[in-house]
Amino acid sequence: MPDYRLEAARGGIVCGIDEAGRGPWAGPVVAGAVVVLDIKRLPRRLRQDLDDSKKLTAGRRDELLADMLAARAAGCLCFAIAAASVGEIDRFNILRATYLAMHRAVARLPVVPAHALVDGNGLPPELPCPASPVVGGDGLSLSIAAASIVAKVARDRLMAKLDAIVPGYGFARNAGYGTPEHSAALARLGVSRHHRRSFAPVRRMLETPQDVVLNNGDNVTI
Repeated sequence: MPDYRLEAARGGIVCGIDEAGRGPWAGPVVAGAVVVLDIKRLPRRLRQDLDDSKKLTAGRRDELLADMLAARAAGCLCFAIAAASVGEIDRFNILRATYLAMHRAVARLPVVPAHALVDGNGLPPELPCPASPVVGGDGLSLSIAAASIVAKVARDRLMAKLDAIVPGYGFARNAGYGTPEHSAALARLGVSRHHRRSFAPVRRMLETPQDVVLNNGDNVTI
């Protein structure tokens, strides 16, 4: 279970950074940055229950985010969320877009961190503070675990809204990931402007000849 030892070892204001949505075929990549301002006043449930977002149910993530919002109001922690768009993912590649979202999240924090702990084995360039990569950080660091939850919940909610705007792909259920439902919808509906055209499954769909039915009923392959 994650704890506060990595943050305590650094001292000062330490933020944890994590992302959600590197792998999906559609939608933005979202990053969260979290600073625990007062570990002693942080509610016990957060100290005990914060964990890698992938290990938690959607309902549990929602509950923990509600607890974090209350803790933020009480001055125990602060957090920020930011994204990189589908256009930026296609323009820069997913890794650079992820780092861009992380940089934006840290820039939106109401405090300036003295150090950042970043989940994974790479570091975003030009962060406003020194940083350390932490492999498996969302299972080790309390602030990274919290960041994984805020990023995941924010992205899932965004994809649910997108599902209402662009129905048919099942974004509310699959969050843009390459499920059989999503793959079938792509074949049926084609590629939307919210899809990552640089991703191989989407790119292959764009390169595959599509049958168009003319008004007279004839099929034309394009």
